[in-house]
Amino acid sequence: MPKLETVIAKFPLKSVVQGGGAPLSSSARPSAHSPNQNHLLAALPTAEYERLAPHLERVPMLLGEILYEPGGQLQHAYFPTTSIVSLHYVTESGASAETAGVGNEGVVGISLFMGGDTTPSSAVVQTAGHAYRLQSRLLKQEFGRAGLMQRLLLRYTQALITQMFQTAACNRHHSVEQQLCRWLLLTLDRAPSRELVMTQELVASMLGVRREGITEAAGNLQRAGLIRYRRGHISVLERSGLETRACECYAVVKKELGRLMSDVRHRQSAPLLAAVAAR
Repeated sequence: MPKLETVIAKFPLKSVVQGGGAPLSSSARPSAHSPNQNHLLAALPTAEYERLAPHLERVPMLLGEILYEPGGQLQHAYFPTTSIVSLHYVTESGASAETAGVGNEGVVGISLFMGGDTTPSSAVVQTAGHAYRLQSRLLKQEFGRAGLMQRLLLRYTQALITQMFQTAACNRHHSVEQQLCRWLLLTLDRAPSRELVMTQELVASMLGVRREGITEAAGNLQRAGLIRYRRGHISVLERSGLETRACECYAVVKKELGRLMSDVRHRQSAPLLAAVAAR
């Protein structure tokens, strides 16, 4: 089974981006990037958003970058916009498996507002892109105000827990091909395109299975015309086919996230989001 550190060692990256950007004022953001690309930040009412906006720091998220390691003190929360982060548990032997993924629907660092500050898991960038990070102190302060931010974070945490439960059940009871379909679909929901920069070895590490199993499953999907694989790239050709071959776990996770967050999204008006994005 692939070891996470062995796979990541192939990427010449620093463990954590220490710099990478300055805090962005609401009047100085590039039009190509906006905190509103993250669903949690986009759902904040104006007053709460304006309190946080000067402290939101846009940072690049590089493939294979480690945001935090087991037992480490979290200094920031990360709100992905175009990147995807994989939450891993790493065993004493170095083997690992993904417990959940976080994209533009969520936040990395729930232990900060849940009171733990540290976690036995690690967070690794699965898909390169950008995120907005916020100092842990400021996130705790906003959470403590007991406003909409608190309710959003608690609902998202429930959705994340559902994803973790479903991942555990899927890894135990479903085939590698079903797991791969689930993982591809969840990644597609968070990715800006249908082409994923991802090696089979890294996918195997995410799912906690042998690379040979991923090679066989990906081969089956490619022969069925559902994906096209070339070294380091997976292109999804027919999403509906993946949904047919996936187990029920993908639908359960997607439905629960939609149930928990749908009314929040409905409260946002297009004029408000456009005004905030234009600042």
